[in-house]
Amino acid sequence: MRICSLIPGATEVIARLGLEHQLVGISHECDFPPSIRQIPTMIEPLIEVEHTTSTRVDQQVKELVAAGHQLYRLNEMAFHHARPDLVLTQDLCHVCSVTPDQLTRAMQSLSHQPEMLILSPTTLHDVIHDIERIAKAVGAVPKGEALAADLQSRLDRIRLRTKAVGLRPRVLCLEWLDPLYVAGHWVPEMINLAGGHNVLGSTDRPSYQTTWDEVAAAQPDLIIVMPCGYSIDRTLGELRRAGPLHDAWQRAQKSWPDMYIVDAGSYFSRPGPRLIDGVELLAVILHPDPDHPLDHTQAIKLNASLLAGDSAQ
Repeated sequence: MRICSLIPGATEVIARLGLEHQLVGISHECDFPPSIRQIPTMIEPLIEVEHTTSTRVDQQVKELVAAGHQLYRLNEMAFHHARPDLVLTQDLCHVCSVTPDQLTRAMQSLSHQPEMLILSPTTLHDVIHDIERIAKAVGAVPKGEALAADLQSRLDRIRLRTKAVGLRPRVLCLEWLDPLYVAGHWVPEMINLAGGHNVLGSTDRPSYQTTWDEVAAAQPDLIIVMPCGYSIDRTLGELRRAGPLHDAWQRAQKSWPDMYIVDAGSYFSRPGPRLIDGVELLAVILHPDPDHPLDHTQAIKLNASLLAGDSAQ
């Protein structure tokens, strides 16, 4: 089977099912596992994100959406050359990838019509169920069921371990740096499973824009910074730049000394298997255990020296 996976989480599932060799196309954001990066890219973003601030990215997205323009272009020549039998896409966030409507138009010009599987998970249960849906579509049901069962078992162990915690810290997750966005969908559920009390945002609901005043009113004990798709280094790099954004986050760090930056792109933004790693990471942050120290490649505690440019280690 020839598979085009246009969402990173689904690409990770295909790799975990041992079908990486069947991938003939991926999106520009698919980068894990590293071995898939040589596969042809089918998606071209119309906004330059890599070297653009979060402020400017938000502005450009809002301008394009208001004008009725698409945020991504499908490379139709590469898509036609790939000749997929199955296309994996999503209809959860049109800011993240091409829409199913764009793909449908391109598929109509192919000599044979591939199957299109649309994923729109908003909870961890949805994410695990989608693994089974993908496995069924690619003819790997036993492997899909085994993977789903393993992920569910890990969640059950976390739930059992954190069920008895006496103090559940009040946690607020921020999904963007400027403007601020409260994380939604599966993130509040992840916080609650990890032994915290999520104070803004709701499971199964999208993220939304907020302000520092609303953050303060929520009275969080701890803030998790997880800009959508960002690595720790990218988040730190933007927070360290001199200007209003830097000053605002300096003030915030003084108000909430328990503030952590996490590798959002790996463990929180993408609805795929590594969300379970994200829940395990949150449990370590919220309920520190000397026998399981925080992995600084996954999360770091933000402090004044880091904002000034000192090493994260």
